[in-house]
Amino acid sequence: MILNARGIEVVGEAADGVEAVAAVRRLVPDVVLLDIRMPEMDGLEAARRILALAPSCRVIMLTTFDLDRYVYAALAAGASGFLLKDVTAEHLAAAVRLVGTGDALLAPSITRRLVERFAAERGGSAAPGSLQGLTPRELEVLALMGRGLSNAELAARLTLSEATVKTHVARIFAKLGLRDRAQAVVVAYETGLVTPGGGVGGD
Repeated sequence: MILNARGIEVVGEAADGVEAVAAVRRLVPDVVLLDIRMPEMDGLEAARRILALAPSCRVIMLTTFDLDRYVYAALAAGASGFLLKDVTAEHLAAAVRLVGTGDALLAPSITRRLVERFAAERGGSAAPGSLQGLTPRELEVLALMGRGLSNAELAARLTLSEATVKTHVARIFAKLGLRDRAQAVVVAYETGLVTPGGGVGGD
């Protein structure tokens, strides 16, 4: 009801993870909303199967549980977004549209904690030298992605067109072997390009 009322076509619904996988096979949607906790098959396993079945599909996980381990597992499963169920209707619709364009998102309340802990657990495995192939502009774009800026916000911040920003983002993903923005955020922190609680570039 929330999505339909905001002009987003809902092509199918499922009562559990098994039904969700079957629905994706049949309907091939652009974006899938999955609950973490479902009967028969939980949302994390459903996400893994859906993305193996339809790699171009984007998955957003919805949960009432603001727990790090679910966030880690969702990102590891290939999810492009993670939202808590208390998200506003407008934010939910915006999230579906954003992820549908190829962006990734995380609920603001958990993003910083996620990247800080994930980077710490990885032990800073991505050395700063791993960014040497990026141009100064690409480093600037990656740093701002690490702060959670969308393409539109990047364009405004850097006084560039969104098309140019998308080109920079695509090149960054290709050079660093990244799947989406969620991974880009982690790399930005792991390499020290963005520091927890700190600034970016000339901030």
